[in-house]
Amino acid sequence: MHPHASILLIEDSPGECELFRLALAQTGVDAPLYTEHDVEGALHFLADRAAHGQLPAVILLDWHLQKTRGDRFLAKLRSDARLASIPVVVFTTSDDSFDVAAGYGCGANGYVVKPGTFDELIRFTGDLCRYWLSWNRTVYQATTRC
Repeated sequence: MHPHASILLIEDSPGECELFRLALAQTGVDAPLYTEHDVEGALHFLADRAAHGQLPAVILLDWHLQKTRGDRFLAKLRSDARLASIPVVVFTTSDDSFDVAAGYGCGANGYVVKPGTFDELIRFTGDLCRYWLSWNRTVYQATTRC
């Protein structure tokens, strides 16, 4: 795992945030988990982290937040050169084909329907960490430039 790998979960339900935190703990992966409950908070958090060179390795985005849909967040994220390359996985209860298409159309790197059981959530979280925190490389991790 990359030594500074972390996860940002954008989720408006405190209960869902806690379930994800518990599932992450069950995987044995020692990665910081940050949570934000709305688009504005997430963008502020990311701007602060960008200023310190500590962007998350992946963002998990609930598509149907209380105040807005995930497309608003993705549009703002992808338009900011400092943040545009951060991988975003939509993590939502919606299996609606319109939402899936909109997620990818707005720049999501993945779309996952939230698992139905805690055991499935643990398995998903482990898979997520293995891929996005261990195997995947992001632009801001690169040490050379063209």
